[in-house]
Amino acid sequence: MQWRNSDIRFGLAAVSLHWLVAALFLFMLALGVWMTRLPLTDPWTFPAYQLHKSIGATIFLLVCARIAWRAANAPPPLPAALKLYERALARATHWGLYAALVLMPLTGWTIVSASPLGFPTVLYGLVPLPHIGFVADHPQKAAIGTAASWAHWTIAIAAAGLVALHIGAALWHHFARRDDVLTRMLPSRVLFRKGNGT
Repeated sequence: MQWRNSDIRFGLAAVSLHWLVAALFLFMLALGVWMTRLPLTDPWTFPAYQLHKSIGATIFLLVCARIAWRAANAPPPLPAALKLYERALARATHWGLYAALVLMPLTGWTIVSASPLGFPTVLYGLVPLPHIGFVADHPQKAAIGTAASWAHWTIAIAAAGLVALHIGAALWHHFARRDDVLTRMLPSRVLFRKGNGT
């Protein structure tokens, strides 16, 4: 499997970034729901938030890398049989996901920076991440934190919906339309190969 995209499938770099970000995002959703239900006095609360922030920063970097790679490596063309509105919906879903995965870490960083608790962020216990200075020092930082928190959760819910739409579309392409939209993003074309009865 080659690193770069070809006319018929995504390359190893795009495939690896896609599935890594997908796995981290789904884990982050579950972690976010769980950790926000913990009381502040629970011994798991602080490490859970630190892990959440660490993975959020990782997703941000991976998505930026994915966007840069996509800009330099054109993806395989969509199936010719797709209607104009289907192409528009596919592009809107992809770019909506990219936007959400960039904005969620940024709003999360804003929440932390505006928090009156002032807890430091140390990514994976190794790399300190400073607060956003103008947010931490702003006289209305409580209002900024509230708005950022609302935005963070709203974007997360929207992203979850887009992921569900993305998965549904991929399965529809594979099982209903019988095209290669799903298989060209799998690590191996052996998996779910057309005509193998799956």
